[in-house]
Amino acid sequence: MARKRKGRDISGWLVVDKPAGITSTSVVNKVRWALQAKKAGHAGTLDPEATGVLAVALGEATKTVPYITDALKAYRFEVRFGASTNTDDAEGEVIATSETRPTDDEIKEALHRFAGDIMQVPPKFSAVKVDGERAYKLARDGEDVTLAARPLWVDELLLAERPNADSAVLEMVCGKGGYVRAIARDLGDALGCKGHVTWLRRVWSGPFEAEEGITLDKVEALAHDPSLDAHILPLEVGLTDLPELRCTPEGAAKLRNGSIRATPNTATNAGPRWRAARWPWASTRQASCTPAASLPRPNDHPHASERRRRIHRSLFALRAVSLLADAHLGRCCWPRAFYHAESLDRD
Repeated sequence: MARKRKGRDISGWLVVDKPAGITSTSVVNKVRWALQAKKAGHAGTLDPEATGVLAVALGEATKTVPYITDALKAYRFEVRFGASTNTDDAEGEVIATSETRPTDDEIKEALHRFAGDIMQVPPKFSAVKVDGERAYKLARDGEDVTLAARPLWVDELLLAERPNADSAVLEMVCGKGGYVRAIARDLGDALGCKGHVTWLRRVWSGPFEAEEGITLDKVEALAHDPSLDAHILPLEVGLTDLPELRCTPEGAAKLRNGSIRATPNTATNAGPRWRAARWPWASTRQASCTPAASLPRPNDHPHASERRRRIHRSLFALRAVSLLADAHLGRCCWPRAFYHAESLDRD
């Protein structure tokens, strides 16, 4: 017989403004303890010395974590030129140095190489698995770790400030799986001056903003206090990045029962409509869905490009259905969207 979990059945999101010096897992454990929650997890790991948005999912919200990890994220960080470290940040040992210092124009020119679809080699001290073992564990044991390059979508990478000749503050918007430390390392190599990250802050992640987060000190101060519940955001907030579709009750019923996807059909006299495209296991049926007006995302980062401004639509009786697949955000799986939306509605 399965052991029953202890704790409260609460669902939603608690956005924590993570401080430096603590792991993401430790933050989740503190939140679970403070709220006496039965189930909790986080949507995207931050390095121990990094600060900023750490979205903690509670209860049923843990089922929506993939939508946050797939979303775009914004980082602000400082690169120190003149030295590279074995961890690609200030915590590691210096392994190479250089007297070269780049100009602002040279930095801006080099940043273009890291925009769009790129291939990135993760830091050796990372959570990437190598033959079943975490890379950082192998690196700590002195083993020579070789990691394969992985694809990454970089929406934007900008030079924000230049405090002095030895450092530069950058802002980056990227997709899932990006390592800021690797960007600093590779930028330093491209400029011929070496480089590593000295500090890093995640400004936003999907719909969640660091400015709206609660500090960990406050979480601990309000532990087991009912007033802490007021900081929990509804589960649906985590889905606001997803496009939605508005349709008639009849169309919604057909969508629910047929596992069908919608494609635009403008051949009718009634104006733009959506017709049901058949999955191999579904019968041919019309969905009779009318598209809603497009709206910009309310939480768009001021430096974000137009590519990030998603189309928002609302679907009758369903929370979120992805109409336009985005290869960079991984939102092209219709069955997953339908099943998740239906489970939300049943709850």
